[in-house]
Amino acid sequence: MWYNRSFMDTRRRRRPDMFFLETDEQGIAIKIYQGFVVFVEVILLILKMQFTWIQALYELIVPPEPKSVEEEIILITGAGHGMGREVALRFGRLGGKIVCVDINPKGNQETVDLIKAEKGKAFKYECDVTDPEAVDAMADKVRREVGDVTMLMNNAGIMPCKPLMQHSEKEIRTVFEINILAHHWLLRAFLPNMMERNHGHIIAMSSMAGVLGLRNLVPYCATKFAVRGMMEALHEELREDPRDFSGIKFTCICPYIVDTGLCKNPKIKFPSLMKIVTAQEAADNIVDAVRRNYTEITIPSSLYYINMICRAMPKKVPIHLKDFLDSGLEAQ
Repeated sequence: MWYNRSFMDTRRRRRPDMFFLETDEQGIAIKIYQGFVVFVEVILLILKMQFTWIQALYELIVPPEPKSVEEEIILITGAGHGMGREVALRFGRLGGKIVCVDINPKGNQETVDLIKAEKGKAFKYECDVTDPEAVDAMADKVRREVGDVTMLMNNAGIMPCKPLMQHSEKEIRTVFEINILAHHWLLRAFLPNMMERNHGHIIAMSSMAGVLGLRNLVPYCATKFAVRGMMEALHEELREDPRDFSGIKFTCICPYIVDTGLCKNPKIKFPSLMKIVTAQEAADNIVDAVRRNYTEITIPSSLYYINMICRAMPKKVPIHLKDFLDSGLEAQ
């Protein structure tokens, strides 16, 4: 009995030591396993990034095939003139049903007439896109009379050009209401149906003034930077949603100076290098980008890569380049 008790006491005394030994070994094993998992995930991340780089370079040389927009219901704000009209005409020629929205009834009607003259399908709606209730009413009417909008182009915008301190409070509020807040009202009206069907395309008109700051355009730059941020955030919101919204595409357009009448006093030191683009040329680029599902383009396209390179440099380096090019807009 003494032997048995002694033996049992020894086992009891050893158990805690053995328990801690086993726990330490398990902890080391878990850490090794976790480290291995992280290592594998990092390797997979590197491979994914490399594959994406190769794919991007391939698509740069061999662009994706343009998709058909035939029978798509394409709503374009600011369709009564400029790039909005030219994009509407091109989508009309490609078989889309064009919903022209503008606050100017005369210009809007002219766009509809031009589309119909080319045997296209067009519908006109006058709407103040800064008014959420007016947008909702217009959206209901479009659904009843035309159908569910599958492509939305937020194009309407204004560009007052003068130093910040010369803007009135009303002018600043108006720039924000038209250039960015209206995007939200239209998205709220038309995006839910796209999400239900997992089919749609959102096109937003930003600007190179939404990529870099320019003098005489402080409020305008603020709204155009906001457009790019909104599009990127909305894309991520849908991408990370557990539901599948991969059928909804996004394209953000960043033109430089387009001859639409908004740029009253352009300043260009090297016209051959930084030429003013016509509305027709810009529309060709926009329609091509949308049909190829590009997420963001600049007009001209070279500015996209120049900006990416400059952003990787020390801040003063691109400032020197900007001063050398000496281009922008004079105050009106």
